[in-house]
Amino acid sequence: MKFLLDTHIWLWSLLETHRLHRSISEVLENDRNELFISPITIWETMILAEKQRVVLMPSPAEWVKEALRRSPVKEALLSHAVAVRSRLIELPHHDPADRFIAATAWEYNLTLITMDEKLKEAKQIKVFKTRNIKK
Repeated sequence: MKFLLDTHIWLWSLLETHRLHRSISEVLENDRNELFISPITIWETMILAEKQRVVLMPSPAEWVKEALRRSPVKEALLSHAVAVRSRLIELPHHDPADRFIAATAWEYNLTLITMDEKLKEAKQIKVFKTRNIKK
């Protein structure tokens, strides 16, 4: 299957694996799955580092470069179609990053992996449902 990782899922997979639900870890570890992130995830990661909500060493830019090299994710391109869908997606809020991430899942027919309850409400996209598996 093809999955789009929300920013926090990508960061947790690299920095705080204990925060991942077991069923999410299983998806991420399954070599048959294709994992994608949006360029917006990189943008959000850099903002989180600027606000010191996440510490990325030796620098945020270097950390991101290394994380992309070792992470098994592919880039889900930001396109004109994604931009249009970001305005058409039905979400209960107007957070631009969330809108672009949801629109990316919609445009590329990817299942979004997120723990964000607001993103889970998007009707136009598939969202991964965690199973009740204990860690």
